Amino acid sequence: EERLALEALVNNAGVYHERLDAGTARETVAVNFLGPLRLADALSPQLVRGARVVMVSSGMGALAELPPGLRRRFEASQGRQALLRLLEGFAGEVERGEHPHSYALAYRVSKAGLNAFTRLLAAELRPRGILVNAVCPGWVRTGMGGPGATREVEEGAAGIVWAATLPPDGPSGGFFRDGRPVPW
Repeated sequence: EERLALEALVNNAGVYHERLDAGTARETVAVNFLGPLRLADALSPQLVRGARVVMVSSGMGALAELPPGLRRRFEASQGRQALLRLLEGFAGEVERGEHPHSYALAYRVSKAGLNAFTRLLAAELRPRGILVNAVCPGWVRTGMGGPGATREVEEGAAGIVWAATLPPDGPSGGFFRDGRPVPW
């Protein structure tokens, strides 16, 4: 069986719901967090030494964008299993009414999880010289961003291409927009 050798993996998954209920929370976490995690895990054996992994995230996934209780839980979550428990338990918390409706909360939580996973995956793949970073493309005029978004597709894509083509001594485990660090 011939295996594909991958030099770059760009996880560009996103769904966004303005309403918050258990169903939308589950779907958002599944698409925005679990999908990229599972794809990265499935394809990591095929990543060549020195490959690049880019997680397309959002500034809305910065820890500062989360309610204080969730932020503290993210900060306290050490390791993959703790992060998975936090994200997989979020929909149940929504169902129990533990999170009042908040603008884009499921999206924020899912992208914060993706950012946290980026750091974990970067540490895991560092011995193979693989760089893993999260990129916020900004508010881009796409089907999800809509016609009122402030950035053209090319502007949003430029940061993703930058992260996918970093030199061997480039950063890993970071969160960037337009090639510059973004606060977590």
